[in-house]
Order: sequence, then structure tokens, then C-alpha cells
Amino acid sequence: MKIKFIGNMSELGAGTRGSSMGLDALKIASFTLNKQFFRKYKVEQIPNLNDRLFEDIKTNTAKRLDGIVEMYNRISETISHHIKKNRFPVVIAGDHSNAGGTIKGIVEALPDERLGVIWIDAHADLHSPYTSPSGNVHGMPLATAIAEDNLECQQKKPSSQTSENWNIIKGEKQRVRPEDLFFVGVRSTEKPEEHLMEKYNIPNIKVPELTQKGAASVGEMALNHLKDCDKIYVSFDVDSLDSSISEGTGTPVPGGLSEEQATQLLVRLLSDPRVVCLEFTEINPVLDTKGNVMAETAFRILEKAVAQIEKTLNS
Repeated sequence: MKIKFIGNMSELGAGTRGSSMGLDALKIASFTLNKQFFRKYKVEQIPNLNDRLFEDIKTNTAKRLDGIVEMYNRISETISHHIKKNRFPVVIAGDHSNAGGTIKGIVEALPDERLGVIWIDAHADLHSPYTSPSGNVHGMPLATAIAEDNLECQQKKPSSQTSENWNIIKGEKQRVRPEDLFFVGVRSTEKPEEHLMEKYNIPNIKVPELTQKGAASVGEMALNHLKDCDKIYVSFDVDSLDSSISEGTGTPVPGGLSEEQATQLLVRLLSDPRVVCLEFTEINPVLDTKGNVMAETAFRILEKAVAQIEKTLNS
């Protein structure tokens, strides 16, 4: 098995602009940190629909959802293709709505396998068009994965077209069981998401607990929680990092992981051969008040993560 880098710079699901430049920011960081990295790991780009950002928003309950439906298909086809070819996708994504398409692709490639998800993020991303206060779809990817409308907490009434598109990206059957989710670093949630986290008893290891127990130990906890899963997908949103490192992401939140903690956590997780895909997301150099610090930090973490993937694949 070989690593395959995939660039998916769609930012249709974000509320701020600039995450489509995340891969470029990483490449710029690599010039001073490891110029050989992207020479070794060629990136296949998924065509995006970011030109639609110039069009008027048609619905406020799930903004640009029609384009995101198309992106889910493009993403899932690419991810599924490479997994079927026995490749390990390392995805560099624009905004976190894309993760739902990645999960779709993994499940399509491995339909008989039970998939666990480790979500390293400041946010739970469990909203739906029925509950989202912003209507930004980057807050909804896990709800598509577990096929959850959360009507018990309904606050909005989507149009029939929005509901139809939402049902399309949820798919005909649940892709991930709620009990097969594991959160690390989630610290900014709304009541509808908290309701689902409590309803499904989704573990969330916050940063103070991770600091106390150690990042590697938390990685062990996550893998043990998913002991009944055949395969695992790891999603790393850079806003899981503390906002003191950099504000180069759309929704920075204080009280996050340090670079060392994030690295140790990912290295432990990626030592498990069940992990079949890693995604980095929400790097936004436009919002970085310190130059390109977020991308430089993310690159150092990514470099060590990829080294661990190579080690695991070759063991």
C-alpha cells in the first residue's frame, strides 16, 4: 500500500473565505521546512466549484448545499477509487464539509467494513439544516455520516429543495454508527449538538484531560473505544489547535491542543493499521495574523504524521 495525497480545496461549506488556499500555504511552508516533501508526495487535485461562491446564497438553512451535493460525489469517487487501488489517502481539504464526502468514499470502497471516526476538532459538526444557527455546511458533515436530522432540536424549516439535497448527501443508509465516533478537543458546541453527544454517549476528550493523561494515552483510548471497528478514518481540523498558535483558520477557539500534543496524538493513532485515511482541513492563510504560522505548524504535524503512516504501512 502507498500513500496518495489528495487536494480537495472546496470551501463551499465555510462562512469565511480562504480555506481553498490551505494546500498552497502548506506548500509555501514546505519550502523552508522540507523542500523535498511535495516532490515526493505528488498531489492529485479534485476539481472544485468555488466559482459558485460569487453567486447569491439561495437558502440560509444549508448554504450552497446544491454545490456540496456535487462535491460529495466528486470527493467520494476519488477517495473510493484510491482505496480500491490499495492506496492510503492523505487528504488536504478546504473546509470541513468535505469530510462527509471522504467518509462516503471510504464506505463505498469498503461496504462490508465497520468504519470508526476519530474527530480532532474544536467543533462537533453535528448540525443539520434543521438545527444549524449559521447554515454553514462545514458544521454538518458528521450529521450526514450518521444520517441524523436531529428533529428533536429543530430550530429551522428548510425548503423542500434543501431537504431533498440534504437527504441525498446523507445517503440511503447510515455510513457510521454514532457509537463509532470519538471526539478529541471539542470545546465549542451548541445545544442541538450537545443533545446528540449525550443521546449517543459520544466520548469527547477535552484538552485539560488530554494534558493530564497524555496525548498518546488518549490515542490509545480512542482506538480502544473503536475496538469493534474494522477500519478507522482520522479527521484533523487545525482549529483543534490552540488559537494562541495562530488564527489562520475560520473558527479559532482558545483552549486547544499544542503542536506537540497534536503530533503525539496523530502518531499514536496512525500506528494502528486499521486507519485507512487521514484528512487535514480548515487551514486558512487569509486569516493568519502571524504570516503563515498556522500552515507551518500544520506542515510540521503533517510531516510527522505521514512518516508514521509510512512506518505502519511498511511494518
